[in-house]
Amino acid sequence: MKPRRRFDTLPRVERLSGGRRRIAGTRAVERALERGEPLRLIVVDDAEQSAARALEARARAAGVPLQSVGSRHFERLLPRGEPGGAVALAGEGPSADPAELLLRAGPAWLLTGVVYPGNAGFAIRTAEVSGAAGIFLDTRFDHVQRREAVRASMRADRFLPVLWRESAEVLDAARDAGRRVIGVEDVGTRAPWQEDLRGAVLFVVGGEASGVPEPVLGRCDAVVRIPMAGFLRSYNLQAAVAIVAAERMRQEQRG
Repeated sequence: MKPRRRFDTLPRVERLSGGRRRIAGTRAVERALERGEPLRLIVVDDAEQSAARALEARARAAGVPLQSVGSRHFERLLPRGEPGGAVALAGEGPSADPAELLLRAGPAWLLTGVVYPGNAGFAIRTAEVSGAAGIFLDTRFDHVQRREAVRASMRADRFLPVLWRESAEVLDAARDAGRRVIGVEDVGTRAPWQEDLRGAVLFVVGGEASGVPEPVLGRCDAVVRIPMAGFLRSYNLQAAVAIVAAERMRQEQRG
């Protein structure tokens, strides 16, 4: 029998990228509400209805969205060993302003020319998991396809700013914010681990068929190429984003 998660353990506040924090445990979330902390979202385990009842009135009064999810989904939001019942995301909320978003800490991503909503959704999720400040998409998706992409991301847009903008606007904002622009394309001459990916960076990844458009490549400070050794000519979009994101995290952790 799986042991029940304890709710009386010491709460922990985990610092995420972009000035965000994850607050774990019903009591810790309750205290954060009492202090008036800027909570963006509260998620409770629907197997623990007492946690939801304890937080619902305070969350409503503070204008903080509260969602109840299944236990398996909830476990994905909570690090192992942390107190359960509820978990909250604190920090700056989503921004509709590219210039403001690109001034935040953490990497940013631009997906340009993506054709398949599912691939876009998987990339959005990967960007959030790896600690991005936000992600921009320059696509021809209609409203239905955008919703499909968000669903495929496991609704990562609840935790990560997802903006639909043209590439030129994003690149201009990145320059103004002092970010380096690094393209991911097979014309690159260096592998991701041969390039410095740390600091304020905007990563640019192209669509499944055409890659990064030439005008966008021309505005990149560097272009990296992920090594390939198979018959197929490229990785899946999400795989390419994951490889570069993980390499950036490795470099950051090594200082």
